[in-house]
Amino acid sequence: MNHREIVAREGWIFIAFFAMLSALLYLGTGWAGVLPGLVLTLFCIFFFRNPERHFSASMGMVVAPADGRVMDINTVFEDKYVHDNTVQIRIFLSIFNVHINRNPIEGQVELVKRVSGIFLPAYKNEASEKNVRNYLGIASEWGKVLVVQITGIVARRLVCWVQVGDYMATGDRFGLIRFGSSTEVYLPKEATIMVQVGQKVKGGETIIARLYK
Repeated sequence: MNHREIVAREGWIFIAFFAMLSALLYLGTGWAGVLPGLVLTLFCIFFFRNPERHFSASMGMVVAPADGRVMDINTVFEDKYVHDNTVQIRIFLSIFNVHINRNPIEGQVELVKRVSGIFLPAYKNEASEKNVRNYLGIASEWGKVLVVQITGIVARRLVCWVQVGDYMATGDRFGLIRFGSSTEVYLPKEATIMVQVGQKVKGGETIIARLYK
């Protein structure tokens, strides 16, 4: 499956439910009672939108794995996959952002690991280690890169469409997070960072860093 639908298939059940609710409200109350169901239907279509993104840059460029705002850029030791000092970039997604996750750099998937946890607000620093999350390790030509999908206080489900052994191009869709969350990327310590805290980014399109061999 290539997951190129204009609305992600994970959203169809919500859209169908609220559309049916709207129809029932119309039959029971007429147009006066339809508005809540209609608003929720339209919001689900908006939330699960899956736009095309176009990446065009030189080799070694890293793109944002998600839409949102850069919360933090830190130097940290990453012990789940890279096992070295890395540059961590944290991106916060509001409920109004596109929630499709995209591969930041071309490479082969070496790790897919879901970890259970709680549901703190995604903008809190502790969410990185305490919330439900999914680790995606990518072996690229320029070094190991780790992407982490993290739930939030509203987001309660992570979806990952790839598995170990898959090869992904830069910008390929690999999953989504439902209803508000954060996504982190851990890059080799030699990376040149091309974004700053507070900057808004687009997944699969905004260049956030450059890696070197």
